[in-house]
Amino acid sequence: MFTSIQGIYRKGKIEFAKQLDDIKDETPVIVTFLQSSSVDLREQGIDEAQAAELRSRLATFACDWESPEMDIYDRYDTIKANL
Repeated sequence: MFTSIQGIYRKGKIEFAKQLDDIKDETPVIVTFLQSSSVDLREQGIDEAQAAELRSRLATFACDWESPEMDIYDRYDTIKANL
């Protein structure tokens, strides 16, 4: 089983964005350091007005996407392989 969680590296330690109650102590992990979580929208050809309009359009999906029912998609490939 794979579990992904966002976090931040600070002062030699990784701080997770949320508490994982179902993960046992001493569980092995693989850590991948990402460059930056920000995207230069101007570099992508998106100005401030376009970015605001895009954010407002995508906001309608936030409640659905972050709902517990959507967690199944985190394990989609594993579940599909076991059918």
